[in-house]
Amino acid sequence: MTNYSNKIAITTGDPNGIGAEITIKALNMLNVPPRDIVIVSNSKVLNTYGQLQNNYEIIEVDYSAKIHPGEISAEAGDFSFRLLQKACEIKPKFIVTAPTSKEAMNLGGHKFSGQTEVLEKFLAHGGQKAEMLFVSKDFRILLLTRHVPLKDVSKKLSKGLIIEKTERLRSYFQNRLFINRPSFALCALNPHAGENGLIGSEEEKIMLPAIEAVRNRGINITNPLPADTLFIKGVQNYLNGEKSPYDCYIACYHDQGLIPIKSIASEKTVNMTIGLDIIRTSPSHGTAFDIAGKNIANPESMIEAIKYCLY
Repeated sequence: MTNYSNKIAITTGDPNGIGAEITIKALNMLNVPPRDIVIVSNSKVLNTYGQLQNNYEIIEVDYSAKIHPGEISAEAGDFSFRLLQKACEIKPKFIVTAPTSKEAMNLGGHKFSGQTEVLEKFLAHGGQKAEMLFVSKDFRILLLTRHVPLKDVSKKLSKGLIIEKTERLRSYFQNRLFINRPSFALCALNPHAGENGLIGSEEEKIMLPAIEAVRNRGINITNPLPADTLFIKGVQNYLNGEKSPYDCYIACYHDQGLIPIKSIASEKTVNMTIGLDIIRTSPSHGTAFDIAGKNIANPESMIEAIKYCLY
């Protein structure tokens, strides 16, 4: 079997979305040497959306269905899933994933809430858990809960969850970024951090006990802070080219964390999967079915995702 341990494996995502298009555009613009890249896809899919300038190795994954840009289908979802499975099987140095459709994957019989969960299924061992981290330069946001309905977020939060995720986050900073004692800022769940229980009790009953336990483990973390003001200084610093006041913000739920980073760096944000042996990066946007096949997709976020693995 070919050894891919020094290569970046790129999956092209849903064949009816913009994944293949932005992959081709990003690789052509970056002019990445073929020795660094292996593409996990299907030649028919790639040829539908453009032409690669370099002769990259392509690991062919069968796709016999017709390509219908913008269409959500079980066949496309199954193909997207099999791309991820193959990328995990070859054990590359990094995995870069183009966007997939959760709906299509579920139609295809793969009941996952996202690519992060698929990667965890195939790569995790020894109790490992995948975490979702969004990054643009030194502005970073970890999600405590991922694709969870807002009404269920408080049910998912627990002392153990916060401890486990901050431990994994610290491990990432120490082992991958070589920052020995990173600083973390924790978003409160409720407005005004609960106002001492007047607007919710999660801060007092769940978050503060977790913070005490985390600090006892030597982790540098704030008390739960109101999210409507917590990000102000970080956003200002990012826009001014200055260092973020914290190494990472920890958000309770999806939109709480993604609104600030996507508002200031929508095309420069990279979605990362950490906590597994292989780092995965991806664009921070979705399949963009509304513009699929029109050759107008912006590859910037895909470029950033690939660049993270190169440098």
